[in-house]
Amino acid sequence: MEEVKITEESKMKKHVTIVGVIHIAFGVLGLIGAMSVFFVFHFAKGFVSNEEVPAMVLTILGLSVPILIGFMSTLGLIGGIGLMAYNNWARYLVIIVAALGCLNIPIGTLKGVYSLWVLLQDETIKLFEKK
Repeated sequence: MEEVKITEESKMKKHVTIVGVIHIAFGVLGLIGAMSVFFVFHFAKGFVSNEEVPAMVLTILGLSVPILIGFMSTLGLIGGIGLMAYNNWARYLVIIVAALGCLNIPIGTLKGVYSLWVLLQDETIKLFEKK
């Protein structure tokens, strides 16, 4: 019985590590994407004539979209790093980020469902309670 418990624990450690790496990687990519979106919107704003409405729309989108992407990416990055250290707060943070990420079809949904499956397992909860 003890061997089965050790095997399940080691499997869940691998899954938690994979989830952590995925969230770190997507966090970094998201931050790069947020900076790219910011620069693209401000570059596009240079091609708009002095009309107020299009310039205002590009300004609002050029700030709000990168801030949203950057915020969610930063949360995922911090949560992924915390998961690698088996911090219980990171498990909760990644559960929230993964649930919100499910709205990002199809990659975010796959990442979110896998993250939720791993982090809501009884073995994973016990693993984080030990630390």
